[in-house]
Amino acid sequence: MTQAANLPLWAALPVALLLLTGAGLGLIGSVGLLRLRNFYERIHAPTLATTLGIGFILLASALHFSVLQSRPVLHEVLIAVLMVITTPVTLMLLARAALYRDRREGDPEVPPLPPQVSRPQRRDG
Repeated sequence: MTQAANLPLWAALPVALLLLTGAGLGLIGSVGLLRLRNFYERIHAPTLATTLGIGFILLASALHFSVLQSRPVLHEVLIAVLMVITTPVTLMLLARAALYRDRREGDPEVPPLPPQVSRPQRRDG
């Protein structure tokens, strides 16, 4: 952090604002994780708010190091792409596994399976 003093004011203010916004969104996601009642409500708070918070922190990091090194630093772009791809996939896998488990156990709070849609018969000929 010794190079942070070399950051010009025009870059330090947006970096600070992005960091505070990202930290605030991360805090909101964490509080939502603690306050919401059941698993299905809890998976949304960290997935949405915390992912957006990480995005702001990555933007702040990219701006900070790009200004200090006088060239674009793109490591954060790779991290952001991986976060955008893996977070929704993880959310869906966890939600489907929990839904399957709760339906097997007969939990009354879980909605039943939707009725099967009958497929039209194929006509050969």
